[in-house]
Amino acid sequence: MKAIYQTDFPALKLVHRGKVRDIYDLGEYLLFVATDRISAFDVIMDTPVPGKGAILSQISSFWFDRTKHIIPNHLVTNNCDDYPVECNEYKNDLINRSMLVRKCKPLPIEAVVRGYIAGSGWKEYKKFGTVSGLPIQTGLLEYEKLPEVIFTPTTKEEIGHDQSINFERMTQIVGQDISEQVRDISIKLYNFAWEYLDEMGIILADTKFEFGLNEEGELILIDEAITPDSSRFWLKDIYSPGKPQYNFDKQVLRDYLESIKWDKTPPPPILPNEIIKLTIEKYTEAFKRIVHGDTN
Repeated sequence: MKAIYQTDFPALKLVHRGKVRDIYDLGEYLLFVATDRISAFDVIMDTPVPGKGAILSQISSFWFDRTKHIIPNHLVTNNCDDYPVECNEYKNDLINRSMLVRKCKPLPIEAVVRGYIAGSGWKEYKKFGTVSGLPIQTGLLEYEKLPEVIFTPTTKEEIGHDQSINFERMTQIVGQDISEQVRDISIKLYNFAWEYLDEMGIILADTKFEFGLNEEGELILIDEAITPDSSRFWLKDIYSPGKPQYNFDKQVLRDYLESIKWDKTPPPPILPNEIIKLTIEKYTEAFKRIVHGDTN
């Protein structure tokens, strides 16, 4: 499969390259293109994962459609036939990995929701008994379900690592009302997705959302939703706290980078073919289970 590390569409106006998405301004709307770039520890790898962008875009479209009753989102269409005519010459690169979205003002925070203790949350808990500064019940094992779902926002950094912040700091950045809306809606989205994925044999351990304000100043869900890039997915059938989990996300990449003692600063290491292969296998299995309900 052809890998797309970055797009180059001369007839379109490129306005931003993110960690994964290239964004073009089409006038009334934006065109989001999910490339095959992959990041870990907030650093973009130099090695693409072929097909990853298409999987992310389709999973996001799936969730945008199914969470409209909780909050509106920025998706207009992901059907290339409905895009403006200036996109036609790039159709082969846009199919399955792009979406036409409404413009908005993105909030400068990421809304992280955790239902289980893992990753950076586990590391903090071992040291201080907290997760993002929130006191947590003592005696939990790694990967154990938290007593209750918690909201742990972060800053959104274009370069470098996102920084954990508490709710009070979030209110200083985006205001009390917006902060409360983001917190409450994020938890509703997590719970809704957790219940759906539970039936698909997947545990949604944690996930992050991004939000923006539309022209009317209303909160909408943007960017991506509940993908292997933004979530931890574990196989329910063999879930066991205190032991490594069978995952459907980029944990295989994180584990590899940890194993080689990389310092988590650029430049990133070149990824071995085996790690690329294992990563896309994880993403593909997540896609089949989430979008097609294939649990075999």
